[in-house]
Amino acid sequence: MPVIPTNYEEWEHCITVECDIPLTSDFVAERIEALQNMNDFHTLKFIDRWGKDHHARTLGWFREAEEKLNA
Repeated sequence: MPVIPTNYEEWEHCITVECDIPLTSDFVAERIEALQNMNDFHTLKFIDRWGKDHHARTLGWFREAEEKLNA
């Protein structure tokens, strides 16, 4: 498995299996809110480290997780 996820399935595995973090509605909503906030220190550090493209992909994966939770 790649160190940096390249698709939703890899990302979900990384979060839920490797990091042992359940994708709960609260967690997903909090992460979406933070990742959309360009004044959030951690969001800015994330972008600085991983780049704008990966930030956009990650935000998209959280939105996809939200859709699946609400389905």
